[in-house]
Amino acid sequence: MPHARRFLPLFLFAAVIADAQAAEPIATDRPDFVESSQTVGAHRVQIETSVAWEQDGDVRTFATPTLLRLGVSDHWELRLEGDGWLRSTTAGERESGLADVSVGAKYHVAGSGEHGPSLAWLVHADLPSGDRAFRGHGVRPSVRFVAEWELANDYSLGVMPGLVRESDDEGRRYTAGILGVVVGKTWTDRFRTFAEVALPQIARANDGGTIATLDLGGAWLLNDDVQLDLAYSAGLNRRTPDHAFTVGVSARF
Repeated sequence: MPHARRFLPLFLFAAVIADAQAAEPIATDRPDFVESSQTVGAHRVQIETSVAWEQDGDVRTFATPTLLRLGVSDHWELRLEGDGWLRSTTAGERESGLADVSVGAKYHVAGSGEHGPSLAWLVHADLPSGDRAFRGHGVRPSVRFVAEWELANDYSLGVMPGLVRESDDEGRRYTAGILGVVVGKTWTDRFRTFAEVALPQIARANDGGTIATLDLGGAWLLNDDVQLDLAYSAGLNRRTPDHAFTVGVSARF
């Protein structure tokens, strides 16, 4: 037994290395609108942050969207996210400050079979916590459902419907739909691209109308725990910002 104790640290070290090698590469919720169905895993922490620029007519907005994901178990994660620090410029006039914060959770549902979809539920609540210029009215809860399929030739398909309880500038409450459809292509073990139609708000004209974008982008894995990404969005109607661009980095610990 003394010999066994002598080699125990080596066995433990080998087990840690084997577990690290067996870990799946990082799965992020950015840069596309459709969320990943995967959670970060038990006792893991993942941060996804970026800089983003948007133009809507003569209004230009700079933001720092950030998402913090905390793994509670293999199927549950807690989430804290927001647009971070914002700067909006209109005709030379500038406002800056912090955006509202959203708290939520994701529950990953195992697929329905070898070729079935990977499923997840997301529940969030946007809190009126930002600086006055960017603060929303009251708590705005939302629920989304994600389904992802792995297709032939390294393609993938993701669909995300949902509902959000929103409020307008006067504080009037209304319910809007959410929908995103994304097609992805994995080119190598480290590089993937996507094309997507995103509708973060589906509503009547009196409630602000429907917002719709066409999104294109890609992501590169530096290693299994770090990802770089970028994406471009074009507005598909007059209620949607004309252009948006984002560059981000995500890391898992």
